[in-house]
Amino acid sequence: MRTLAKTLSLVAALCVLAATATALSAQDIALPSPQKNGGMPLMDALAKRSTSRSFDSKRELSRQQLSNLLWAAWGLNRADGKRTAPSANNKQEIDIYVLLKQGAYRYDAKAHALVAVAAGKDIRELGGTQSFVKDAPVTLVLVANLSKLSQKTEAAKREVAAVNAGFIAQNIYLHCASEGLATGTRMNIDREKLGPAISLKNTQWAVIANSVGYAKK
Repeated sequence: MRTLAKTLSLVAALCVLAATATALSAQDIALPSPQKNGGMPLMDALAKRSTSRSFDSKRELSRQQLSNLLWAAWGLNRADGKRTAPSANNKQEIDIYVLLKQGAYRYDAKAHALVAVAAGKDIRELGGTQSFVKDAPVTLVLVANLSKLSQKTEAAKREVAAVNAGFIAQNIYLHCASEGLATGTRMNIDREKLGPAISLKNTQWAVIANSVGYAKK
């Protein structure tokens, strides 16, 4: 009976994975499973954590590196759906929008996949107002859906979202330090152009952005 139960459980899990896979469109990107072991000791990563504003435009991140980065930033790390960074009252109001050379995507943590929002368009430069932004192979824009928050005022909701985005940004920093990647957080985002480009709603606010890549030597 136990063997049968395990077999049925495995079949159910495979059905869930299959359903997730078929839900992705041809423009979406299924990421490889994140590598959750290894990496630099925490104290070493903290010692190496730094901000970079100079990126090697010729060096791309592999699909595996992107998978690891997104999981470290804001992936699922428990069976109950909770994640690698905290959020107030577990509202999980932050979405990560990923700007790549080949297009813009929203990170779906449950499917661990990139859902296309502007496939085939290089809009990385809209993820910031400084010249270096276009050189980084990846820009992660942390977008808060303020309608998920229960605070009474817009200002209070933005304060909560900013704190929660900060937790995620620190995950990005520490992961990059561990993996020899460069990153930098900024509030300077071309929100007026970026919003329509990635189809943000009026309730969504681009809080901060991190460019990620290799430091320019």
